[in-house]
Amino acid sequence: MKRQAKHSILIADDDDNLRRVLEFQLTEAGFKIQSAKDGAEAFEIFQDDDFDCVITDLRMPQLSGLELLEKIKAENSEIPVIVITAFGEVETAVTAMKAGAFDYINKPFNRDEILLTIERAVNFSETKSENRQLRELVDRQFRLENVIGESELMREVMNLVGRVARSDATVLITGESGTGKELVAKGIHFSGKRKDKPFIAVNCAAIPESLIESELFGYKKGSFTGAMRDAKGKFEAADGGTLFLDEISQLPIQLQPKLLRVLQEQEIMRVGENEPRPIDVRIIAATNQNLEKMVEDGSFREDLYFRLAVVPVHLPPLRARREDIPLLANHFFKISKQKHGFENLKIKPEVFDVLANYPFPGNVRELENLIERMVVLSDGERVTMDDVPEPVKNPAANSFAGVRLELPAENISLEAVEREIIRHALEMHDGNQSQAARYLGITRSALIYRMQKADSDE
Repeated sequence: MKRQAKHSILIADDDDNLRRVLEFQLTEAGFKIQSAKDGAEAFEIFQDDDFDCVITDLRMPQLSGLELLEKIKAENSEIPVIVITAFGEVETAVTAMKAGAFDYINKPFNRDEILLTIERAVNFSETKSENRQLRELVDRQFRLENVIGESELMREVMNLVGRVARSDATVLITGESGTGKELVAKGIHFSGKRKDKPFIAVNCAAIPESLIESELFGYKKGSFTGAMRDAKGKFEAADGGTLFLDEISQLPIQLQPKLLRVLQEQEIMRVGENEPRPIDVRIIAATNQNLEKMVEDGSFREDLYFRLAVVPVHLPPLRARREDIPLLANHFFKISKQKHGFENLKIKPEVFDVLANYPFPGNVRELENLIERMVVLSDGERVTMDDVPEPVKNPAANSFAGVRLELPAENISLEAVEREIIRHALEMHDGNQSQAARYLGITRSALIYRMQKADSDE
């Protein structure tokens, strides 16, 4: 069945009969064809039009196939070039492949062979183009200039981050939950020389202690029950790029020496192996905990701390940079109304004034979620004060030591206060029990016990 013409092919061959046969076969297969009788003519045509693939003979007058290949790759390296070779020209074909040819076809060739090769070539070209566009989109999204803030505190932070992005130095980002630590880590990566390489994020608190070593370093087949094959870890996946270790404070103490060795030696060892593997990975770590205090307590190695904190970056809480709140709110408002199809939605100026006076214990993440909530629950025309939740409009009436509470009007009890604090902590940390427990200064098991006790008391 004849397909709809969509891919444009340029054919270059001084053999009139072969060129006409190719033109006929590829046109019948649904391709849009232009052809040239030599390399010089082909390059002129190439410069005047867009092509998805080029097919060229190697031996041609004026400009050989290899010379044409070189000129095309200099103009556009993503265009796949297929070379046609005569019997006994294998060495020349290999030379063409080394020069950037996608593939080669030997004469005489059959219709199915060349159609299959062209299909692979144009699919490869489309995938490469899509990947490039995706990289460009990611680059635009995560560039440092997209980290919003005009306060003096944020200007100082971004000045430091901008300088460190140019290097490969290890960075330790600290700050409360929701301050945007991962966004800054991505900004450092995508603004640096490793931006075209992988950015791999690992939440050390989200991986069970029994699995974190194999997740980070990989493992050898048969090294433990269930290891059915060799597997790369996150370090190898990030080779050449950046590994972002979020919640680094939760890395088990017994694994900290292994991470220290990786940082010092730039090599890893898979679980079950005895030979190290060299890697080239930049480390950016982040935590909402006081690592210096953990060093004093003996729960975090001092030598690892100093190795991670080559360049320490502290992100201030949102309440310390209130002048940034209207900027961030407007930014999130534009994103949210586009996301939910409210392109014409407006927002009353007094809403921004109220937001600027709210402490935002959940920081930037809480602000983003709040804006989205107000957009979704609006009348579709304007966000007004009626759309602002009461605890945000009157934080003092529902707060205790900076924590928003919704207390019963009468018959108040300590258990009720505890339930509300636990609920608030879970809400701040998107339901993550481990993070909520750390925020409250208790263990995860203690938090679960108190949650279960609260449920049984209700």
